[in-house]
Amino acid sequence: MKTCLVALLVFFACADDGHSSNIVIMAVEEPDNYDAVNSMNCFAESELRPAGHQVTVVVGDRPTKHHFEGLVSALRDADLLILFSRRRFLPKEQMQAVRAHLNAGKPLLGIRTANHAFIPRPKDVVEAGLTTWPEFTEEVLGGQNTGYETKGLPYLVSKADDAESALLKGVNTANIRGHQSLYKVLPLAADAKPLLIGTAKAGSSTEPQPVAWTRHYGPKNAPIFYTSLGAPEDMKISDVRQLLTNAVTWCLK
Repeated sequence: MKTCLVALLVFFACADDGHSSNIVIMAVEEPDNYDAVNSMNCFAESELRPAGHQVTVVVGDRPTKHHFEGLVSALRDADLLILFSRRRFLPKEQMQAVRAHLNAGKPLLGIRTANHAFIPRPKDVVEAGLTTWPEFTEEVLGGQNTGYETKGLPYLVSKADDAESALLKGVNTANIRGHQSLYKVLPLAADAKPLLIGTAKAGSSTEPQPVAWTRHYGPKNAPIFYTSLGAPEDMKISDVRQLLTNAVTWCLK
């Protein structure tokens, strides 16, 4: 009861101070997407709404696969888009809404499978009326999508050299372990600023990989934060949740 009361007080204090932002979360529920819908609903309920933010979770494959019902209208007033979805090919109007959000200089926070959010595999059939964006990973996120390392898990996480301190406030990297595959994302864009580095344990031949970084996209410098952390085991770590909370603040600054 006391925790709920504190959350409510924080909510009203933020709302009164005008710090409330409109956050849209795109997530899809499927076996290979790391329980994203549940994780994002929990994150919204425990961290975002108590901080005064208005949050809309748009779940994919509704009413049919690749459709995110309500996305276009939700993004019109969005201050931040959080993306936790994999290999979805949006109807033209919905993809245009995502592009318009970014082209307006509005921020995006990508979590784990956002690394291949709109990339089809060679075997995938893209139906008429649906659009892909295979360049999204490199153009927007500023990283690569070249595979993953499954040996030496859980991988260790350390602070990158010259990492932005505000994004790591309250985050003890010694407590963070990556419990699922380590994404291969190198090389990063020239303007990307690594925050965290993942290093697989003995048995892996993969070089250390950035697991969180920031950059800006497009002529209006849309703030971009990405992390390949986000598996259910990762989300149980309070320092990972704090990292995401800090990232939201950074994106909305």
